[in-house]
Amino acid sequence: VQLQASGGGSVQTGESLRLSCVVSGGTFSNYALAWFRQAPGKEREVVSVISARGDSIYRSGFVRGRFTISRDDAKRTVTLQMNNLAPEDTAIYYCAAGQRYSERERGYPYWGQGTLVTVSS
Repeated sequence: VQLQASGGGSVQTGESLRLSCVVSGGTFSNYALAWFRQAPGKEREVVSVISARGDSIYRSGFVRGRFTISRDDAKRTVTLQMNNLAPEDTAIYYCAAGQRYSERERGYPYWGQGTLVTVSS
């Protein structure tokens, strides 16, 4: 199973970005999908999770309604729409896939390479 993330970039405060992650290999519809992020000097943290059937979604508190996770099983893609970005959202964003719906890193055996998001004030 391989994951390829894309969509990162440099934006200013208040702007938006849309991250995408394509999953190849495995049975996509069996996977819960997640986005994590790691800011400079900090530990990796969960951003949002969507269940295999898409009927359960977890969002970290800092999302505050700004980020939306979605999945498209036909395209084998998970997307993170990020609006109203702030400098504290600057981080490398990772997508992950696993058969367990979890907020924890250890629940995900498959990881993308990360995509850098930089938000300037």
